[in-house]
Amino acid sequence: MNSQTQTIARRSTTSARMVVMAGLVAVMTMAQGLATTVKAAPDSFADLAEQVSPAVVNITTSTMVEVNTGPGPQVPEGSPFEDFFRQFQNPNGPQQPRRSSALGSGFVISEDGFVVTNNHVIENADEIMIEFTSGKNLAAEVIGTDPKTDIALLKVEAEEPLPFVPFGDSDTARVGDWVLAVGNPLGQSFSVSAGIVSARNRELSGSYDDYIQTDAAINRGNSGGPLFNMTGEVVGVNTAILSPNGGSIGIGFSMASNVVSKVVDQLQEFGETRRGWLGVRIQDVTPDVAEAMGLEEAKGALVTDVPPGPAEDAGILAGDVITSFDGVEVEDTRSLVRQVGDTPDGKAVRVVVFREGKSQTILVTLGRRETAEGSEATAPAEMAEPSSAEVLGMSLSELTDEVRSELELPPASKGLVITEVAEDSEAYEKGLRAGDVITEAGQQPIEAIDDLQTRIEETRDAGRKSLLLLIRRMGEPRFVALTVEQD
Repeated sequence: MNSQTQTIARRSTTSARMVVMAGLVAVMTMAQGLATTVKAAPDSFADLAEQVSPAVVNITTSTMVEVNTGPGPQVPEGSPFEDFFRQFQNPNGPQQPRRSSALGSGFVISEDGFVVTNNHVIENADEIMIEFTSGKNLAAEVIGTDPKTDIALLKVEAEEPLPFVPFGDSDTARVGDWVLAVGNPLGQSFSVSAGIVSARNRELSGSYDDYIQTDAAINRGNSGGPLFNMTGEVVGVNTAILSPNGGSIGIGFSMASNVVSKVVDQLQEFGETRRGWLGVRIQDVTPDVAEAMGLEEAKGALVTDVPPGPAEDAGILAGDVITSFDGVEVEDTRSLVRQVGDTPDGKAVRVVVFREGKSQTILVTLGRRETAEGSEATAPAEMAEPSSAEVLGMSLSELTDEVRSELELPPASKGLVITEVAEDSEAYEKGLRAGDVITEAGQQPIEAIDDLQTRIEETRDAGRKSLLLLIRRMGEPRFVALTVEQD
């Protein structure tokens, strides 16, 4: 190898070493950066448990239960078996009411003795006793309850200020954060379990649900107890578990503190909740509905019906898509329900709706939801068999007085009644069934088969793929978009 070749080889080796070293430095730098963003697990939860435990309480409730043994066998008077059944039917004489006990958890939120727990812990209780870590027991009275979020506010009278814990901001809780659950699981007083936030914004069954999912062990008796962050703030109220056997399998749910604190404030001030009420029935905007209406995105809340109330008074119409409420963008129906519920009744708010291809702002003065609730849906009735026409996989019939009577519809009702739906049709797949009434197509009222056919042709002429139908079932409206085949 000549000197020139050796020089080139040495330079190549040096360059390769520099590249490798640079790569190692880059890897080390990335590792150091990663290390700075990942928090180490705490060495112990002992200090936190010692800090918060004095404010956590065990709750024992008792309820008088009527014992009903049910009717015994009927024996004819004078029968030879009469004495036999009288002897063995109830050997101990008439059953007396008995007292039933239940256990739960809670936590003190103020030094003057306000205690938060779950509504289901104290519901229908005759007596409620609060036990503190010190061993002291105090009787509690119910200040107010909110079954919708399963929250109850209690009050105890103590001779000295009580230790308490503050609410934290549950919106700052991130998936993977450490949390601590304290309570009374299975009667094992003042137990502590640690875990992480497994998921956020879980919805179980209620309109106002906002649950934090955690793998911290939660069992029966933990209900109403607090879920703490690492600074000792309450970020959730332990409410439910998902379990096939009734025990903890690492899937527990705590109502987020930002929901709970608002409910508690109202219970403390009024003894009841006072949620805002807009007065509309709504559904989510699906991609096919958005396409049918000319919306750029499948967002917002589609108004299906406007009964008498604040929205009707303000001029909101069925078919409007609510895109903003009180300055906050509306993502879907769930977000709108929570926004309205969090707004005080009587407040005037600006509601932005998408109507006939453009946006407009409407000023609405909210009513109170608790006052407005209680309407009942109309019961279904059996169908007659009127003549029908096949459209979009459905057998349709125009409304007659006879059909209105059979469906228990108001005399002035207009539209097309569905008498049959093909099971292989898109209409069946999207939930349309016999007995449903189509009252609008393309956001225009329809009364006859020809009206629907006209709307279909208009949809095709406009180059749209879907036709928006307003369906009413048992008095409840909803919008459904069906695909219209192009000619």
